[in-house]
Amino acid sequence: MMPDLLLQVHRFHDWVADVLKRSKSTFQFKGPWFGDIDTLVTADPANIQYIMSSNFSNFFKGAEFNKRFDLLGDGIFNADSDSWKNQRKVAQTLLNHRLFYQFLVKSSQDKVERSLIPVLEHVSRQGLVVDLQDLFQRFTFDATCMIVTGHDPGCLSIDLPEVTFSKAMDDAMEAIFYRHILPESIWKLQGWLGIGKEKKLKKAWVTLDHVIAEIISRKKEELGKGKNLMEEDGAGIDLLTSYMSEDYSMGSKSDHDEFLRDTIINLMLAGRDTVSSGLSWFFWLVSKNPEVGTKIREELKATLPEKEAERWSLFDIEEVKKLVYLHGALCESLRLYPPVPIESKSPRRQDTLPSGHQVYPETKILLSSYSMGRMSSIWGDDCFEFKPERWITERGGMKHEPSYRFFSFNAGPRTCLGKDVAFTQMKAVVAAIIYNYQVQVVDGHTVTPSQSVILHMKHGFKVKLSKIWA
Repeated sequence: MMPDLLLQVHRFHDWVADVLKRSKSTFQFKGPWFGDIDTLVTADPANIQYIMSSNFSNFFKGAEFNKRFDLLGDGIFNADSDSWKNQRKVAQTLLNHRLFYQFLVKSSQDKVERSLIPVLEHVSRQGLVVDLQDLFQRFTFDATCMIVTGHDPGCLSIDLPEVTFSKAMDDAMEAIFYRHILPESIWKLQGWLGIGKEKKLKKAWVTLDHVIAEIISRKKEELGKGKNLMEEDGAGIDLLTSYMSEDYSMGSKSDHDEFLRDTIINLMLAGRDTVSSGLSWFFWLVSKNPEVGTKIREELKATLPEKEAERWSLFDIEEVKKLVYLHGALCESLRLYPPVPIESKSPRRQDTLPSGHQVYPETKILLSSYSMGRMSSIWGDDCFEFKPERWITERGGMKHEPSYRFFSFNAGPRTCLGKDVAFTQMKAVVAAIIYNYQVQVVDGHTVTPSQSVILHMKHGFKVKLSKIWA
């Protein structure tokens, strides 16, 4: 099976989905005897529920996950047991705080109005080709920086400045993807020799640490002067201010700085990459299914006063967050193209999965949310079709699917804490673009998933924009 994988690595996620369909949703991947990469791969909802919920205590990230994702330190994505519980409790408290939600709404709307729209206006007036994925990454990087640190780096502007942090993060995620495929001995040797993807990862690590150190230093200076700019202007409060004000970490000053570093990089990864990926694939699917864009535009139009319904408009987040068809379209896009296409787990003790497969301590288990969206056994024979109606009840309300079927936001106790943040940002962007612009993919542009642990588009998303309203 290893030779087949290496031949298909350019379409890794589709290859996994193909094998799972032939294997009744679960298969055992066997690598070379020296590689230590044998893995059980599953997209069976019963297994997902068992691992992520009903027998959650027996499954953890494990040592293998931590080795592959060592860049993330001891942050919430890598943490297990008490460390994870404590970090999640703190993060949940902060994310549910009234001031945080206030800041989220204001910062998201400001970023759309003052940064995204001016760039889109410039691009449409000049008739330029633009990489929409790049714009979304800039938007989410700025927006996430504001939410996490209270600072807007201004990466989304007409001159499109170089974003070293984003480039470093992309390089790091690509290297970590290959750590899932290559034997540990191979990628560790690459790191020791300073070659291949591991060379890029080391360089990225230095860049990320440098940027984050500057962020922490600036925030310390602000707080040392008694400044809280977010609360002063009534905008709310950012997460880093909350962590530093309450001193949530335990231990020495160096421990505290390391905790802040790990927290920032985990939150930046969660916010910047997942939302930008979700938006990119959403607009690609809408470009292939223009009737969906028309229906969303009509739903948006219905929220406006009659005299404003046929002209350029921006929407308040509170107006759009309850729109049923828009929500269904986003869920449908995330079903087919989940930003995090795979999840890793290992059992603490010997266990038997609902599918009948035996697993032993430290067995590598790969949960494929990308494959789940392509399983007719889960979604029916039309599983490859982009159908927002799949998420709407007969009475016209939002239909909620169990997380062990719709795994895009994880499941069970580790369900994504930022789910509402993601939907808030995506809906703000989608409403602004779909109502006011036509998005046309450049002829001949190829859209395929990249080789990364985040489902980016390998060649970007090249489009042209034209205004709908004069």
